[in-house]
Amino acid sequence: MSVRHFLTLRDLSRDELGYVIQRAIELKTMLRNGQPHMPFVGKTLGMIFEKSSTRTRVSFEVAMNQFGGSSIFLSPRDTQLGRGEPIEDSARVLSRMVDAVMIRTFAHETVETFAAHSSVPVINALTDDFHPCQLLADVQTFVEHRGSIQGKRVVWVGDGNNMCNSYINAARQFDFELVVCAPEGFDPRTDLMQENSDRVRIERAPERAVEGAHLVVTDVWASMGQEEEQAQREAAFRNYQVSPALMDRADPQALFMHCLPAHRGEEISHDMLDDPRAVVWDEAENRLHAQKALLEFLL
Repeated sequence: MSVRHFLTLRDLSRDELGYVIQRAIELKTMLRNGQPHMPFVGKTLGMIFEKSSTRTRVSFEVAMNQFGGSSIFLSPRDTQLGRGEPIEDSARVLSRMVDAVMIRTFAHETVETFAAHSSVPVINALTDDFHPCQLLADVQTFVEHRGSIQGKRVVWVGDGNNMCNSYINAARQFDFELVVCAPEGFDPRTDLMQENSDRVRIERAPERAVEGAHLVVTDVWASMGQEEEQAQREAAFRNYQVSPALMDRADPQALFMHCLPAHRGEEISHDMLDDPRAVVWDEAENRLHAQKALLEFLL
């Protein structure tokens, strides 16, 4: 059987993604019922972090632990990756020692190159272009609260960043409508917009964008590596804050999500996470369950 990787949502078919979501819900139920499931005894996940993380590291480590396996944390400070070893060589060596590799890094080309030379599954745990693991958790959360996301209207408010790019892929793979609400100059990748123009459009005004929305999603205005742009971005995004008042314009059953960490008073109002429409804590927890289902699928 050929090795399967998960670098973007498009590495799995619609049916496979649907299976992973349902399996994540099953694994969550099993865990809460105290039903042990340890298919990974003797297996090891290599975790390469070139960007810091809370949810990604904890969720993957706990996932392997609950499955009876183990994980190894690798940072540029304590591996040859930080000393200029070619990615191709690191991939060839590590994949002979571990059973899967997850990578959280900057350039998407890094995970593509690593996967091309790896003999075990490689998971993109975030790059500057995509964050597919978060989308698995987001869709799982929507399914748990509202049922299928197919045919629904999702609104992305804010920067056209890696999360927004992944939502475009999700619109294609999970078959929903996506409205991207970003100020000019902060749109997502043009190629993704053009390729999915049948289901993705841009609306500049947040008040119009969220009308009829079943799900509203946002992210920080300045991602990791963009801190020096903070003041410029605050000015550009000042009218793009998600608040309960903005949510009132959406569908009465609309949900709100944020991948966290959130900056209260910036991309969200101080009270947004306390609103009953916000399901961010379920969303954060589901990183664990969705990634368990993904790991099980790939291995």
